[in-house]
Amino acid sequence: MTEALEDGNVISKTEASFTFVVLSSWRDSIVALKSCEKLSPWAENLQIVRRCSNSISWKVCRENSATEENISEEDWWFEDVATLRIDHFTRIVVAIKAKGTKPESIGSCIMQYAEKWLPSIDVGKEAIRTHGYRQNEAQWSKTTGKSQEGIIGQNREYRIIIESLVSILPPQREAVSCKFLLWILKMALVFSVSPALISELEKRVGMVLEKVNVNDILTPTYTAEDQGKMVKVTNDHMLHNIDVVQRILEYFLMHEQQQQQQQQNPGTLTVSKLLDNYLAEIARDPKLSITKFQVLAESLPENARTCDDGLYRAIDTYLKTHSSLSDHDRRRLCKIMNCEKLSLDACTHAAQNDRLPLRTVIQVLFSEHVKMRNTIQGKDQIACDNNPDHEGSWLCTKKEVNPLTAKLEIVKAKMAELQTDYFELQQEYEKLNNKQRSLSSWTFKWMKTKKSSLSQAKIDEEETDEGQPRSH
Repeated sequence: MTEALEDGNVISKTEASFTFVVLSSWRDSIVALKSCEKLSPWAENLQIVRRCSNSISWKVCRENSATEENISEEDWWFEDVATLRIDHFTRIVVAIKAKGTKPESIGSCIMQYAEKWLPSIDVGKEAIRTHGYRQNEAQWSKTTGKSQEGIIGQNREYRIIIESLVSILPPQREAVSCKFLLWILKMALVFSVSPALISELEKRVGMVLEKVNVNDILTPTYTAEDQGKMVKVTNDHMLHNIDVVQRILEYFLMHEQQQQQQQQNPGTLTVSKLLDNYLAEIARDPKLSITKFQVLAESLPENARTCDDGLYRAIDTYLKTHSSLSDHDRRRLCKIMNCEKLSLDACTHAAQNDRLPLRTVIQVLFSEHVKMRNTIQGKDQIACDNNPDHEGSWLCTKKEVNPLTAKLEIVKAKMAELQTDYFELQQEYEKLNNKQRSLSSWTFKWMKTKKSSLSQAKIDEEETDEGQPRSH
């Protein structure tokens, strides 16, 4: 079989055929590499996998450089490469990256591979709202006749795929979409991927958090057993994984500090709106503690929000869901909100909201009063500056101001009424305390008098007995 016996033996012919026929053809290289999946480790030892991978990566780079101007044709190789086993796919992608292929192209190929080989996961907004994670368990509990060992083995394969894909993601922010990062993060949580890779995904999401949608960032609480098998979530668990979002926010703030963009930039404002919408969604969770809600709401710096309407909506939703909160907890929750940053519409709603503490309502009314006064003064100033005819200007301004003045009087009346009620409640409370003290004092004196009377009666009885002769 070797050339030592005679020229043109099997080894030389096979090598020539493999080099000039198989490796020169795209299709044959893919087929040969797929055939090696069942021949490990012999295919590795014979360098077949390495040579096929290098040939495929070289052809991808050559064709992409030829079609560089036409971006739509750069995905011609995705479908064929996505059919390969994960270790072969990883080797090809690493070789392509080393040859300078665009990170967007590599990221798109990785996303297509993940969609092909990983199971779908439905954590939509409606499922979260209706506590419907148990409805999605059917997708994970379908065993299709497989044994428990088969399920565990399949979950292990999923975990290997996730870890491999995360390890080869290009570092550029634009390489993959933020939606995909959050999806692969949820898959990593389901299948118990290593904490280091989960942390890496959280950092990447934090870098592009301003592009995240609230539906994508809603992360259910998965209870993992048997290497990622999804089990039923008990009533003791929260519906949402708050810790993941908390860490993502921390990574976002760290990234902003590194970029020196913490001062009122559009990204921070967008994230503040995202956080308020997220808080409004998770506030429906009856198991969400007030401490976790408060810590998450205060994660962003104070200057991140220009308007607290979204935060007020989240707080109101939490109070509506957790109706048994004490007055102390209600006041503690409402301290998160800055009443001066509420719009007039939000102030009007809050002034009539019986779920808010009385002190918060008074603060809201005061803020609304100040806003209306500033609005009236601003309109008066604009009218005087813009109109030379002061009489006509005054008539026009008066027509605009009259409705605001009437509303302001209503707000003043409500504030006075609330203050009166507050003082009356304080007086009633003091009266009850005084009455309780008086009752306790009267009871003590009565018991003392009764005890003294009984003692005196006993002494008199003893003296009477001593004065009478005793009978023998």
